[in-house]
Amino acid sequence: MKKNVFVLILVLFWSHCFSQETGGEFKPVDFPPNYTAQLNRIYTKVNDWEGKADLYVNLNSKTPTPVIINIHGGGWNKGVKESQTGFNTFFKAGYAVVNMEYRLSQQATAPAAIEDTRCMLVYLVEHAKDLNIDPKKIVIMGGSAGGHLALMGGLLGNDRRFDHNCMTSKDLRVAAIIDKYGITDVYDWSFGKLKSKSALQWLGSKIVDKEFIKSVSPINFVTKNSPPVFIVHGDADPTVPYQQSVDLYRKLQEMGVDSQFISVSGGLHGKFDQEKNREINTAIITFLSKYVN
Repeated sequence: MKKNVFVLILVLFWSHCFSQETGGEFKPVDFPPNYTAQLNRIYTKVNDWEGKADLYVNLNSKTPTPVIINIHGGGWNKGVKESQTGFNTFFKAGYAVVNMEYRLSQQATAPAAIEDTRCMLVYLVEHAKDLNIDPKKIVIMGGSAGGHLALMGGLLGNDRRFDHNCMTSKDLRVAAIIDKYGITDVYDWSFGKLKSKSALQWLGSKIVDKEFIKSVSPINFVTKNSPPVFIVHGDADPTVPYQQSVDLYRKLQEMGVDSQFISVSGGLHGKFDQEKNREINTAIITFLSKYVN
């Protein structure tokens, strides 16, 4: 009897581990019949780590399609791409979707996740023809830590400081950035009112290097030439200070960058009701239609 119980526990344990590794606990992405799914495509390699992404592309479109890169959140220390499934808004608008993973803090500290984000961008530009996507119509989007990475990936433009793993001579400017309650000032998130442990873990040994922390904070990369930025943030967010988005939007406006800020009254950290999410999705597509058509 004891042996049988032990075997059952062992089976359940390994089933759980397999589920965690493969994302099996998440339902698959529902994509249109004219799209092709290319799952776990390797977009970069760093030592023994393989960066993978799920690509949903329309190879039969008569013209190259716009594409949106989606980056999951999780404080740079948790989360999987398989948790991201709600892309119907973008499929209906004719976008290809690229859902990427990146190195978490346990695998590599800052700026590794930024490097991976930039590698994803490079991969799409270099493989645009094969994937039938338009390299001039790349949008980058993320929530929370993913919002931070989307901002860094897009605001860097052709600044190559984090591109040593994936060098290219091609233009890396994105068409627009969608920032959902992302971290904009890493120093403030590390040492400000919240003192996030996630930020301290991600920075690792760089925690004492104020100049480095500035170099991984999106708010310091806003210029008059920055791409358009759409921001959404709940004003009751207990995880990433609402003020971070307020400050980013103010700087974008001061620099004359086309931007939009949806403030969700009483909104927590991305926990918005269904009606508000529909409203946000509609606003995002409307915003993007001015730059991606």
